[in-house]
Amino acid sequence: MLHRRLAALAIVALVCAGPALAQDKKPPLRTGVDGTFAPHAMPKLGGGIEGFQIDLFTEAAKRMKRDITIDAVSFSTLIPGMQAGRYDFIAAPTTVTKERAENMLFTAGYIWTSFQFGIKKGSAPIKGWEDLKGKAVAVNKGTPYEKLAKEMGEKHGFTVQVYDTQPDATQAVLSGRAYATLGGNTTIVYAASKNPQFIADLELKETRAHWAAPVPKNNPQLRAELQDALDCMKKDGTIAKLAEKWFGKKPDADDLAVVITPGYGVPGMPGYDPTPHELKCG
Repeated sequence: MLHRRLAALAIVALVCAGPALAQDKKPPLRTGVDGTFAPHAMPKLGGGIEGFQIDLFTEAAKRMKRDITIDAVSFSTLIPGMQAGRYDFIAAPTTVTKERAENMLFTAGYIWTSFQFGIKKGSAPIKGWEDLKGKAVAVNKGTPYEKLAKEMGEKHGFTVQVYDTQPDATQAVLSGRAYATLGGNTTIVYAASKNPQFIADLELKETRAHWAAPVPKNNPQLRAELQDALDCMKKDGTIAKLAEKWFGKKPDADDLAVVITPGYGVPGMPGYDPTPHELKCG
């Protein structure tokens, strides 16, 4: 009789514990990328997407002990999607600017970016903005490249063509609709490596900035958890290996792929938390 009662109590305990155990498991992280922004994210044979961002944040989620779902969408829909609650953070490479940092929290940067022009083979190299007078520059919609190109276009007398994806902007150059495209250095160099008719041209060194992961402004805990995972991946060389795999170049000693910055966020930007914290990597 005693054994029957103990068995019954054990069953009741398991039934009661079931929902609690289920509640302990956090739901999958929801995020998105621009699925045409090679080599960061791009379609793969057989379906799905692959690239630096996919490997980076799949591994980060694993270290956070979370599953992850990554949508491939247009970059211009990502920030509104996160602000509307559709995404927990943005996995697409996102340039940290003062304006953006006032409306979102950023992790520390995980890689440097700079602006670079791409031109068609045989075109005269670009030495400065003044060389673009009377020409057209193609850019990806909703990016800092669009913003800078429009500002400089008004000043130097060139037009700006806006496209939904960076490959579309590159194609505009190859087809002759635009003289050049302005984009991130990694994507321009990658496109040039895949098409001998496309040349990686002038890199604007003064535009070097952090690429980091944005999270909603009201979720500093997620920012901390995500940055801790990324920092641990810097510490053990994982990000450096991924960068070499996808960009074909080993990161320099001062690259954000290997440098761990203090605090949470990007120093000098709104939302930066300088509070020291101990990094615990499993």
